[in-house]
Amino acid sequence: MRSGQPKAVAALLAATALLGLVGCSGSQPAASSPAASSVPAPTLGADARTVTDQGGTAVQIPATVQRVADLWHANNQVVLVLGAGDKLVATTNVIKQMKWFSTVYPGIANVTAPFSGDDLQVEELVKLRPDAVLSSNDAQIQAARNAGLPAVKVTFQTFDGLRQTVKLTAEVLGGDAPARAEKYLAYLDKNIKTVDSRLKGLADADRPSVLHIAGPTDLLTVDGRKSMIDEWINLSGGRNALDVDGNLAKVTMETIVKSDPDCIIIGSTSTEEALALLRKDPAYSQLRAVKEGKVYGNPRGTFPWDRYSAEEALQVLWVAQLLHPEQFKNLDLVTETRNFYKTFLNYDLSADQAKLILAGKEPA
Repeated sequence: MRSGQPKAVAALLAATALLGLVGCSGSQPAASSPAASSVPAPTLGADARTVTDQGGTAVQIPATVQRVADLWHANNQVVLVLGAGDKLVATTNVIKQMKWFSTVYPGIANVTAPFSGDDLQVEELVKLRPDAVLSSNDAQIQAARNAGLPAVKVTFQTFDGLRQTVKLTAEVLGGDAPARAEKYLAYLDKNIKTVDSRLKGLADADRPSVLHIAGPTDLLTVDGRKSMIDEWINLSGGRNALDVDGNLAKVTMETIVKSDPDCIIIGSTSTEEALALLRKDPAYSQLRAVKEGKVYGNPRGTFPWDRYSAEEALQVLWVAQLLHPEQFKNLDLVTETRNFYKTFLNYDLSADQAKLILAGKEPA
């Protein structure tokens, strides 16, 4: 978020960080009661396929899926990575506001977000004639099924969950998506193994303590242990500064001051703004990390890297280099980011664009 952006955009980004990005069934807008519609549900046909979703439900979908309604913000990025952005017929308002997403895939501007405020408009969804509906929200899934639409639950809050979601989404999409999924997962695992190899034998005393703040509008909402954020902190050679559990945990300033972290990362803002924000705060300004300038905005591309993102494959490299620069001094993250966008998003990212993403900034 660049300085000078309208307050409405800032509020949207804050809401995205604190509410819209969580991969759990209760995190999405609720579904309104479906009104009667004359638009027929998709015909499955005799050659319909069955997939088992992440809620354990066997769902029948058409043999060929050409029209996809993706109602979970994070999973829209997975669809994009799997080369199926042109299959999206429904998305979310949050995704339509993500500037790097629309930079990489301008076609998202023409994709409908079937919501009125926070409510899913089921009748509008039915009119879009999706072959498959993807969502992390149980109420949305049930509403879509009640309307005769094949609805598949996708959700993750761990790296294993990310792997499962990528595979399941690829299975739904069909075509070359499963092969693209395997290529992406091989890249994710390679990066994790690279980090693990370079940090092998790292003593606990050499693991910097990391405080991850969800976003700039609420400096007391943090990400604790037993979360995906905690997982990448540990994978990258750090340790969570706080002894609290879960993502988006509310804590007191006293708890944060007592932890006095070695490093602070803030989601949904730039490094420049993150440091300025904490230096202005009377309590935060006394922390060692703030005094030493070790405050960073988390990179964000087609989706924020820190929270439920396919770009977690880059996040582990970024954090590892941030915490252990000597072990990763030969890692060129600008080149790595550009290669990722070319390979998995079919987009020629410039070096300047990559630097903006790594700094947590929007497109220029």
